[in-house]
Amino acid sequence: MRKIRLLYEPFARFFPRPLRIDRLATTSGPVPVLAAIHHPGERTVNKSELIDAIARHADISKAAAGRALDATLGAIAGSLKRGDIVTLVGFGSFFVGKRTARAGRNPRTGEVIGIRAAKVPKFRAGKALKDAVN
Repeated sequence: MRKIRLLYEPFARFFPRPLRIDRLATTSGPVPVLAAIHHPGERTVNKSELIDAIARHADISKAAAGRALDATLGAIAGSLKRGDIVTLVGFGSFFVGKRTARAGRNPRTGEVIGIRAAKVPKFRAGKALKDAVN
């Protein structure tokens, strides 16, 4: 498995405070990301708000910020699809986890059903992100 390392520090100025990302999609389709748990009273940042923040902090147009975000998410998704680990130093690592096959229950009928094994995208926060949140 190849390991891809990208530097987070040049992008830190775009995000002066931690942002909560709930759902992301690119022009080429949805990008597999971990869904954030929404708690009452917490603000959720959507893709257009994230593009606005990038454009404002980087002093670029919203169109350029949108293309940059789409390219970044596409590169991360493509790397995960190939089985690579994407590491943003200081931010965290994206990797593919394996979920084993298991038995589940249909909540309506109670019938036992088989749930297939799956590959799932995962994220492990880096020290700098953990420190910024705490």
